[in-house]
Amino acid sequence: HLHKKLGKIMWNKVGMARNVKGLTEAIQEIKELRAEFWKEVKVPGTNEEFNEELAKAGRVADFLELGELFAKDALHREESCGGHFREDAVEESGEQKGEAKRDDENFAYVAAWEYKGEPSEAVLHKEQLEFKDIELKQRSYK
Repeated sequence: HLHKKLGKIMWNKVGMARNVKGLTEAIQEIKELRAEFWKEVKVPGTNEEFNEELAKAGRVADFLELGELFAKDALHREESCGGHFREDAVEESGEQKGEAKRDDENFAYVAAWEYKGEPSEAVLHKEQLEFKDIELKQRSYK
């Protein structure tokens, strides 16, 4: 049940097309789902055998944390990148008007988030990317 709710939030608000409003809502909704999960979780079974229900509950707990972190990372990256389109990051003029807007000056790095107990407390570490043999340039999807 919660797994399906999380999937809908991720698909509708953290998917291919993103915006600040949807990402902010997703973070809050996932926080609420996590709170509901930890309040309501019940795992049947015993410690006498492999407990499939415990394994499933562990995966759902992980998905809830990871989903919130994905949304946090997407909110932080204020550009269109790869297969993800920020609806609030589009070219406003010129021949690329309406196209996905890159921001290589601020976002040409690999992001690694350090776990601090809660997704909201995760710390961003950046490793700058170096491009020696290729030139970064705007893509056209027209």
